[in-house]
Amino acid sequence: MNDTVFKINLVEDEESLASILKAYLEKEGWSVSIFRTGEEAAKYMHNGVHLWILDIMLPGMSGYELIKKIKNNHSEKPVIFISARDQDLDKIIGLEMGSDDYLAKPFLPKELVIRARKLLHRVYGGGIHENLLVISKYKIDVVRRKVFDDEENSIDLTAKEFDVLLFLVENANVAKSRREILEEVWGKDYVGSDRAVDDVVRRIRKKLGRLSLETVYGSGYRVVS
Repeated sequence: MNDTVFKINLVEDEESLASILKAYLEKEGWSVSIFRTGEEAAKYMHNGVHLWILDIMLPGMSGYELIKKIKNNHSEKPVIFISARDQDLDKIIGLEMGSDDYLAKPFLPKELVIRARKLLHRVYGGGIHENLLVISKYKIDVVRRKVFDDEENSIDLTAKEFDVLLFLVENANVAKSRREILEEVWGKDYVGSDRAVDDVVRRIRKKLGRLSLETVYGSGYRVVS
């Protein structure tokens, strides 16, 4: 599993706790994104995340509301709930809503790491050839973030190229605007021209010649499955 860079979305509004948990999780070699609100996290539903860790009590959108959105979009993505509220009730409701594990606050950060490691191993195995997406005879390995052609040759993509490709493939047949792609891949705080998307799309088309990546005039881009 050490060869796999798992991506974790941590949704926790308590800044000090979020920073501590991020540090512990990143010691495992994982990539961790912190979100303070459910609304902010919901915008990154398709960023190639492998595991969600959600606080139930969040300002605005609750962890319960957020897990509904996660499971509606990616029912297979594992979720760990953390909460300082009524432990038994939260655990039962969380499990009913599709969470895979539950930790009651306060807990040792190392315990969360152990739970996350076990859950990632159960869902993704060793991370090798799991979570494969196939489109136009290309294989997209979501866990290892690699793309292979029909002869199993690896196609060299930059991180941005892979993220844009994955976002469009996960939303196949749906047109995505440049602004949506920018917010998903570059982040909502990106400052610059939306033509950055055009440049990445051009490079993807060049590298994946069989891929049906259409320009939807006035809308943006879409991959046709």
